[in-house]
Amino acid sequence: MPAATSRPTDLRMGVVGLGAWAGGLLVAAPRWSLLLSAGLVVGLVVGLATTATVLARRCGTGARTSTLVAVWRTTVLGCLLALVAVLCAGLLRADRVAGDPVAELADERAAVTGRLVVTTDPRPMAGSRSDGVFLRALVVEVDGRGSRWRVRSPVLVLAPSSWGEVRLGSALALAGRLQPPEDGERRLAAVLAVHGEPDVLDPPGPWWRATQVLRASLREAVAHRPAPERVLVPALVAGDDAGLDPTVAEEFRATGLTHLLAVSGTNLTLLLGALLVLARTIGVRGRGLLLLGLAGVVGFVLLARTEPSVLRAAVMGVVGLLALTHGGGRAVRGLGVAVTVLLLLDPGLATAPGFALSVLATAGIVLLGPRWRDALARWLPRWLAEAIAVPTAAQLACTPVVAALSGQVSLVAVVANLLAAPAVGPATVLGLLGGCVGLVWPWAGRLLGTAATWCVGWIVEVAHRGAALPTAAVDWSTTGIALALLTVLTVVLAWHGPWLVGTRARGATSCVLLLAVVVVRPPVPGWPPEGWALVACDVGQGDALVLPTTPGRAVVVDVGPEAGAVGRCLDRLGVDTVDLLVLTHFHADHVDGLAAVLGSHRVEEVWVSRVLDPVDGAREVLAEAADDGVPLHPAPYAGTWRSGATHLQVLWPLPGEPDPGPGDGTTANDASVVLLVEVAGLRLLLTGDLEPPGQAALARTLPDLAVDVLKVPHHGSSYQDLEWLAGLGASVAVVSVGEGNDYGHPSLAVLAALESSGAHVLRTDTDGAVAVVAGESGPSVLTTR
Repeated sequence: MPAATSRPTDLRMGVVGLGAWAGGLLVAAPRWSLLLSAGLVVGLVVGLATTATVLARRCGTGARTSTLVAVWRTTVLGCLLALVAVLCAGLLRADRVAGDPVAELADERAAVTGRLVVTTDPRPMAGSRSDGVFLRALVVEVDGRGSRWRVRSPVLVLAPSSWGEVRLGSALALAGRLQPPEDGERRLAAVLAVHGEPDVLDPPGPWWRATQVLRASLREAVAHRPAPERVLVPALVAGDDAGLDPTVAEEFRATGLTHLLAVSGTNLTLLLGALLVLARTIGVRGRGLLLLGLAGVVGFVLLARTEPSVLRAAVMGVVGLLALTHGGGRAVRGLGVAVTVLLLLDPGLATAPGFALSVLATAGIVLLGPRWRDALARWLPRWLAEAIAVPTAAQLACTPVVAALSGQVSLVAVVANLLAAPAVGPATVLGLLGGCVGLVWPWAGRLLGTAATWCVGWIVEVAHRGAALPTAAVDWSTTGIALALLTVLTVVLAWHGPWLVGTRARGATSCVLLLAVVVVRPPVPGWPPEGWALVACDVGQGDALVLPTTPGRAVVVDVGPEAGAVGRCLDRLGVDTVDLLVLTHFHADHVDGLAAVLGSHRVEEVWVSRVLDPVDGAREVLAEAADDGVPLHPAPYAGTWRSGATHLQVLWPLPGEPDPGPGDGTTANDASVVLLVEVAGLRLLLTGDLEPPGQAALARTLPDLAVDVLKVPHHGSSYQDLEWLAGLGASVAVVSVGEGNDYGHPSLAVLAALESSGAHVLRTDTDGAVAVVAGESGPSVLTTR
């Protein structure tokens, strides 16, 4: 980036881009508020223009004032014009999709046949233990309800695992059932559920076949290397992160390195920054830098395919390149033009997280980067100041959006990106060369692939060690007030940060303070409470319960749906050894955090349900336990276990040999391991996701069962035997449930029934982690919110 000057940056085109973005957001607004929102925006713009005119007349009519007023009026008019243009484009597209024959058939949930063209690679269904995949496609012919249409309708396809080998660009026979997309998804005409094997009518064109061969060669070049390096090289080169260990993904997220795993503008601009810093060190200047950067962008697009996300990243990368080579003014104009054009082509981008992160990261580099760089350059070498300023500016600009998406703020992201950046370029280049050379000489491709994995190994180490720091990332609420506060703090830091690092003394002090914050875990007042008997960890839509045994040791029941949350919960409780880990059943929201627990805590023994359903979930659990050398057994019916003050007994399921069930997960809930626990004088019933048939069986077996604390089954689902639950006499009922989940959990009727029975109901989605404390008069509770 060239030296900053006192001349203010021309923000006019940036303001127009914001107007275009506002128009895209209005498209996504509910229909009932659309006219109101548009009216407010138009009224605001007209009011500002009128106010500016009145003030200008009062201040004088000089040539300079008249020119400024004219420029301002033109900018406001351009902003309003961009808003209306994107709004109209979005409404026209939404109406075209809504009036599409495929959309009408979806409203009727019709069974259809026809022809479709695949537009994305198949991906495993996120958060599912089924064998299904999803992909996007374009329906070009459809037969339904006795009629046939030729259309171009975008759909989301839900398919069995056999569709995982379908190639991008293939034409397939269509046979399935349509249903409407989720509310707010206006870019899709329908969701299509298909069954059976894919019937390929036409293979992909030569371009897609060549791309697939190259990507396959890239994977083959690193196939001999251990995970996660062999997965991360394709992720860096082409955004292909299929098969990535959830623990590694969580470490990348905690350290702000997730952008390296996806095709994003952030990834590309940071890569270009590292590339140009390297080019400057070898003497490249002027147009050579621009040409080198453009070559990098073109290569990126050719490698990662011309999908919308790739093209968006490339556009933002070009804007970032302008910032790095020609200064902020031209880059701001380029960013405004890019945002406006992209939104006119696809107004739905306005609500896409990837688009927001790309734009914000680029804007941060353009607007904040030069000030941070110049401040640091007063006492650091210019190349080092620039290397620090780029990730700092990008991270600051993206922080509120990242917090809204992940519920976390990374405190080590800048340092992690700075340390990882030198390896990103070599890993990407060597990985690409390995794929290309491997097409001719496989042995040479593997050699280059090995070198690429060595570079990636450094990035993995940075992520691993950074995530292991006590406060590498701090949890942040996703409520509107919390995010508004974070935005204000981010703006203040972005504006005053250059002063904080403007001298050697202030910069060193800031670094020492940041180091102290991330190395020393701040105590949570009163947490964990003394004498806690049960903690329900806040792990989102899933279960993770902790029972104390002896100091530093505990029993853990289920491990939640993602890698990091349960590990952080155990660390805050001071647990380093898990005496017994009970996995009530094999659904993802109860077992997907297993790898993180096995990787960060010593586990002595694992008990599981004897019903190995769903099959994929059971297979992964068995494999992970075997890889870690941890003994694993079916939970013994009526079996007991004791350590310290904790005594537990298995009440369900009934004895028998391990049973795979139907394999699709439908029998898993009612096969949940149910535990009756006595700890510190309290009786607790931990029910997993047990459903009414199992609840009725327990009621018959133990008709007089009474407990002090109840873990409400299945996240408070409405599918309950309310008479049995209320009859347990629990004074505390804990619901482990995720905020804003799509399942309607917990049921208000269930909560009302429990409260009517005298139970104090706690929910992890609103109360955070819940600790139950034993007292002389019964259980009391403490929460983290």
